[in-house]
Amino acid sequence: MREKIHIVEAVNETGNLVLIPDKEVEIAQLLPKEQVIVDSDNASFIYLVENVESYTYIFLPEAIWASLKQAMEERLPVILKSGDKKLELPGLYEELTYLIDNIEGNGNYGEGFVAKVEQMFIS
Repeated sequence: MREKIHIVEAVNETGNLVLIPDKEVEIAQLLPKEQVIVDSDNASFIYLVENVESYTYIFLPEAIWASLKQAMEERLPVILKSGDKKLELPGLYEELTYLIDNIEGNGNYGEGFVAKVEQMFIS
């Protein structure tokens, strides 16, 4: 079964974009895959991490996109923080840029999702 980490807040903290999940999760054994996929139905980007057994999905919902966009412009490192543990998410901006370019004007992602992405990241 895939684990899911839902981000509820993204804050600029000492030159990093720190992602805060909805509950404390064990991140010590997670390894970044540097891959992002899309959940257009729930208006989220999903960063993939893995451990020896399975993938874990880190959901980056529309609610944090403004912070994410600002951090992208400033090229801030992205850190997932849970308790006293931290995990950097490398490659996030490159993957997001690729996806945003692909989503622009592409109805395959659903008109609502495309409109939200275009409004936040392109206009």
